[in-house]
Amino acid sequence: MKNINIPDDQDVPSTRKLIKSTFMAVAAAGVVLVTIVMPAEYGIDPTGFGETIGLKKMGEIKVSLAEEAAADRLQAATDKAKDAPVVAKPQAAPVVAETVVPKPILVSSPAILNHQMQVTLAPNEGTEIKVALSKGKKVQYKWWTDQGKANYDVHGDSEELKIKYHNYSKGSEQTKEGELEAAFDGSHGWFWRNRTFQTITVTLQTTGEYTGIKHVK
Repeated sequence: MKNINIPDDQDVPSTRKLIKSTFMAVAAAGVVLVTIVMPAEYGIDPTGFGETIGLKKMGEIKVSLAEEAAADRLQAATDKAKDAPVVAKPQAAPVVAETVVPKPILVSSPAILNHQMQVTLAPNEGTEIKVALSKGKKVQYKWWTDQGKANYDVHGDSEELKIKYHNYSKGSEQTKEGELEAAFDGSHGWFWRNRTFQTITVTLQTTGEYTGIKHVK
């Protein structure tokens, strides 16, 4: 075995050099994690470098989209549970009663208002439109976007009654219509947030017994 080449001690890296190289590699990986990976993936930017080069914004949008996807899955599961068939209970036989014709009472009907309003939202921007409704009064509505879905939150509030937030419904859709019945005297309406990467326009049509409408930025 005369052809075996035994390496010289100078060709083999020392333990000190190996430890130093390992620490340098770990430090470099840590710098990349803090300055690039964390801002780009999670919107966390301890150094501020990610915000400077635009990575923090991308990370925040990713996190928001992930949260909204989870909310959509929860909403879909809830809708599925609502659509499950319900076994009807047997009804008792109707009781025949004497019909009493009441005297007519004259009541002044409330004025019915109609409006159509539009709001334009940049990516990640939010805004709301509210109507003034008395308790028990109703408003029919329909809204849609010109492209993509918008996160929406139908809610109400009242400074007089010290009610800061009362939820009616929320979700993520491109179009939605329904009827809102006021649970109390106050402001009731719709909040939208654009979670897409493009500017969208939301159009709202309302018809009902409200006494005013306003765009709240």
